[in-house]
Amino acid sequence: MVKVVLWGSLKALTGGETTCEVEASTIREMLDALAARHPKLGPVLARGVAVSIDGRIYRDDWFQPIGPDSEVYVLPRMAGG
Repeated sequence: MVKVVLWGSLKALTGGETTCEVEASTIREMLDALAARHPKLGPVLARGVAVSIDGRIYRDDWFQPIGPDSEVYVLPRMAGG
C-alpha cells in the first residue's frame, strides 16, 4: 500500500480527505486507484497533475515506480508563463 497526500484544491474533490492509502507500484496505478476511490478526482487526474515521490516532482512519467515506504504527494498541475 502507498500512502498518498492530496494537496491544494484536490482535497475538495475527495470530500475533504487529505490522505489515503492505495494499492499501486507505479504512478499510473496510483492515479487509477485514486480515480476509482474518488470519482470526482478522475477528470482532474486525466487533465494532468504533478506527483512528488520522495521530494522529486514527476509529470507524465506514468511508469515511475513507487516504493511502499515512499512519501507521495499529488498536486494540481500549475500552468503559466
